[in-house]
Amino acid sequence: MPVATAFVPLWNRAAEWERRLAMIRDARTFLYLSIFYIEYDAYGKALLAALLDAQRRGVAVNLLIDGFGQRLGGVLMSAAARSELTREHAALRAAGGVVTFYRPSRLVQRALGGGQHVKIQVSDAGDAIFGSSNITQSSFQGWNEYSVAVRGPVVATLLESYGAIGGLVDPAHVNQLAAPVAADTADLALDYWFCNPNLAQGALGPIGWDGPNEVTDRLVAMLDAATSEVLVTSFYFKPVASLMDAVLRAARRGVHVEVHHSHRDALKATDLAWIAAAVNYPRLLEAGVHLFENLHGEHSKIVVVDRAWAAFGTYNFEDAAHDRLAEAMLATRDRRAVEPALDIFDELRRHPDNLRVTEQSFSQLPTRLKTRVARLGRFKRWM
Repeated sequence: MPVATAFVPLWNRAAEWERRLAMIRDARTFLYLSIFYIEYDAYGKALLAALLDAQRRGVAVNLLIDGFGQRLGGVLMSAAARSELTREHAALRAAGGVVTFYRPSRLVQRALGGGQHVKIQVSDAGDAIFGSSNITQSSFQGWNEYSVAVRGPVVATLLESYGAIGGLVDPAHVNQLAAPVAADTADLALDYWFCNPNLAQGALGPIGWDGPNEVTDRLVAMLDAATSEVLVTSFYFKPVASLMDAVLRAARRGVHVEVHHSHRDALKATDLAWIAAAVNYPRLLEAGVHLFENLHGEHSKIVVVDRAWAAFGTYNFEDAAHDRLAEAMLATRDRRAVEPALDIFDELRRHPDNLRVTEQSFSQLPTRLKTRVARLGRFKRWM
């Protein structure tokens, strides 16, 4: 199990953003960043400018972007903004930086939204940021996000997985980060769960493929081990069948299950992701699950079991996280990591934007909306 010498929770949006930029400014020899997509807004521009400056002063900059994610995020941008973003990538390459777009090897995987969703930032200083955020205003001024900053041997573990999501990794950099540290400082154990399903699939890609997926399987085991409480955040709660069954099993055996995800208005481009979640509201509510929708958007991915075991990272509770996207989570029983996660749930319960969903409130939705849920919900896997 990898260990950390330092652990800093990054729930505050401004704190994470400043830490990201500071890591780039302070880098001296190398900097790696994997991301689902970059939006060409104030945040995207600032990050790309910082990366270009780092490359020009001699830092080996390695930027990995998911091809499907960037295409999806591109819908939010104008044609002019997309062109400017392409020029920024070209400028970074021209300065000697590595810019890679990950696309799975099989045509069917690419056609069905296969890609990588792991967000890792690592520098030569031995620091890493790992979590849910994309490089976009939505992540730093809109939705809730949760990342963590870590130091120690776990950073080398994170960087090693960079290669399994399409990145180019210099082994010397991994070796540098894996240098031994004093046992009395590396005392925060963090289990790293990682899977890129695209590497395990056949000619049909996700069609007919059901794993194994280490992250899904570990989360199922985590839920099945719960005896008193399960707390979950996810962008939209529409898990693969095995995870949904584990949630229902927990609730039906008397475990307090609490799920926080996004309101249908939080994603301006479409309500399809909410529909894919809402189709299972009756089953969840009947089982006794406590459901909450966040008006401004819940994009963090946190699971806490029995107030003693926490996992956090990039895995959304959705089918795509199981069979199309590379995902990763850090898990731990260390109180220094569990307590901040519990504090987040306390804050969510108090926040006026966090609305409780009940059988009554669901039944009072407009007829047109309930009809769309019934009609389109059958396609949940692809939404």
